Amino acid sequence: MVLALDIKWIWDSWYVRNGEQYHGYFLQADRSLGDPDLRHFNVSQGHAVSTDLINWTHLGTCLRPAAGPAWDDLTTWTGSVVQGDDGVWHLFYTGSSDAENGMYQRIGHATSTDMHNWVRVGDTPCLDLLGPAAEFYENEHMIGHWHDRAMRDPWVMRDPAGSGWLMYFTARVPGVEEPNAGGAIGFAKSPDLLTWTLQPPVYSGGFGQLEVPQVFRVEDKWYCLFCTSAEHWSEAYRKASRQSPVTGNHYLIADDPRGPWTIAPGPFLDGAMPCRRYAARIVETDNGLVIMGFADGGKDKFGGYVMDPEAVIVGEDGLLSVIPSAQAAE
Repeated sequence: MVLALDIKWIWDSWYVRNGEQYHGYFLQADRSLGDPDLRHFNVSQGHAVSTDLINWTHLGTCLRPAAGPAWDDLTTWTGSVVQGDDGVWHLFYTGSSDAENGMYQRIGHATSTDMHNWVRVGDTPCLDLLGPAAEFYENEHMIGHWHDRAMRDPWVMRDPAGSGWLMYFTARVPGVEEPNAGGAIGFAKSPDLLTWTLQPPVYSGGFGQLEVPQVFRVEDKWYCLFCTSAEHWSEAYRKASRQSPVTGNHYLIADDPRGPWTIAPGPFLDGAMPCRRYAARIVETDNGLVIMGFADGGKDKFGGYVMDPEAVIVGEDGLLSVIPSAQAAE
């Protein structure tokens, strides 16, 4: 049984565990739109709960674009959820406005005491590409060079080096001639989840975009999962890779969450043509790591549901591998 809705497409998702229950949050749009490409600008966020990541109880829509006019009155895209020291839950999400035709993305913040009913914190973004560090980013829409001003998919976690919080997000760096070599993982810091300071990116290169980043640790190694499409592989990565370009999920690896990060060597972690699974997340369970993402299949065979989890193992070399469910059952 997958995480699915009969009348809605589901795509990007993110997860947080509270006791024995997993909370899954996801982007959703009505299947009545007909064309899955239209889902991005007809979006809201849904919420479901599970104890095993397979059987889900849907709780309905938990966030939608602001009534407007507002900085997030067009889209409320991918995010992450964490719990603060006071027990309050915090949602960080991507927003864009109708006034800018959705071309400028920014990071928003909402809070909740029940993990479902979210209240926006203020009426402005909590983070934008502004301030001294903005020069390290492609902070304007480079029309004709890239399709948007990228700042989305925030992943927030506690700073393992001490107090405070870290945020990673999808971004791009300026001054790179090849569009597919300008993708970056953006970075910001906060002492309290309320005030964020933009920092230079922790990684750039390899791809035109590194979407839906997720940073996590296994023993003494740090990993940054991301997704990207075959058409966004840089020329340098194409030459270095031993495989034909695929669409799906791969990762960066580092000894410290602040980097330096490098693209994991070897085969692309979880890719195919056409794409099988996209916007994946690693979820830690009592039985080990699993990977979850939405079934893609391309426009003509778009799945629009979150696939059941598959096991992920870490080899002696520190590299990740996905164990397909059929193989895991043997």
